Amino acid sequence: MLTSYSFERIKKSNARRMEPVSLFLQKMGLGVDADVELFVIAYHNQSIVGCGGLAGNTLKSIAVDTKHQGQGLSTTLLSELVTLAYDFGRYNLFIYTKPENYAMFHSAGFYLLTAVKGRVILLENSKSRLADYCHQLSKLKQHGNHIGSIVMNANPFTKGHRYLVEQAAQQCDWVHLFVVKEDRSFFSYQDRLAMIRAGVKDLKNIIIHEGSDYIISRATFPSYFLKDEGVTNYCHTAVDLQLFRNYIAPALGITRRYVGTEPICAVTRFYNQQMLQWLTTPTLDSAPISLIELPRTEKANMPISASLVRNLLFDNQWDMIAQLVPETTLNYLKPLFSLDTSVYQVKRRTMAMKDRGNIAVQY
Repeated sequence: MLTSYSFERIKKSNARRMEPVSLFLQKMGLGVDADVELFVIAYHNQSIVGCGGLAGNTLKSIAVDTKHQGQGLSTTLLSELVTLAYDFGRYNLFIYTKPENYAMFHSAGFYLLTAVKGRVILLENSKSRLADYCHQLSKLKQHGNHIGSIVMNANPFTKGHRYLVEQAAQQCDWVHLFVVKEDRSFFSYQDRLAMIRAGVKDLKNIIIHEGSDYIISRATFPSYFLKDEGVTNYCHTAVDLQLFRNYIAPALGITRRYVGTEPICAVTRFYNQQMLQWLTTPTLDSAPISLIELPRTEKANMPISASLVRNLLFDNQWDMIAQLVPETTLNYLKPLFSLDTSVYQVKRRTMAMKDRGNIAVQY
């Protein structure tokens, strides 16, 4: 007899409705990432037997009760999740999952992008989208002996960022600057991009690349099935840097990647250390990339960081901010905070207590 299931969509913000979902996921050995917005819940006889979440364009926390596996529920649940994403206009979808789940997701139209052996695989719902992206990148390929690259969040763009770009521009024929896409920062992606554009406008050998789904942000990397934070950080760097070295760098002929030293934030320092391994290891087929790590610029014996600038913004310390950011950034920031009712004034008041005293670097 064919088992029948019903499906329901719920918001993660609905604490009452999410409680049984969280308990179900705990039973399945999974959790709920902070960025999940919506869930699709599968019921049988009013009991939860499966669920899956949507976080941006990534499907997360997908689980089916062991008693109902092998009955087609996984495929139907995934179809419901994809439909949910499409209803929100999100067509380019990704899944991070354990390697043993590959066959199930592949049969539903998801294709392998990269893997961390025994830990995690990344899939997307297209055979050709990454190749198409790299083909578009290749149209911006420039010739030279040294082709540099920088990946930047710039939340906001500081004199430290400017110094890093200047040094790369002096040492390379061309520099490709990638802007982190995810809107998980205090400043929106569009504002961060605008500050970067203004801040490097005079440097003629800089090519700015708008955000890409293939530059993986730690903020959106899943942790719901990777319980150990150290393992999560390792897997994030491995996935991100393999995509960069195997696909993005060859498309543009990149030979160098530039970063600033990290004296404060342990997560960023770990990323820099892992970067050296993944960009140079002979275990990958693609050509190695030189990692150039430049000393972080300082002011009053303290490293210049975007988080320090944000803390000064929370305290309205414009004179000190002017010492830490280029004039282009200062001129961009002031109008954003000119009215008490502005979006950033509201965000500033909300986040001031949360961020105060945390001087972790967000480059």
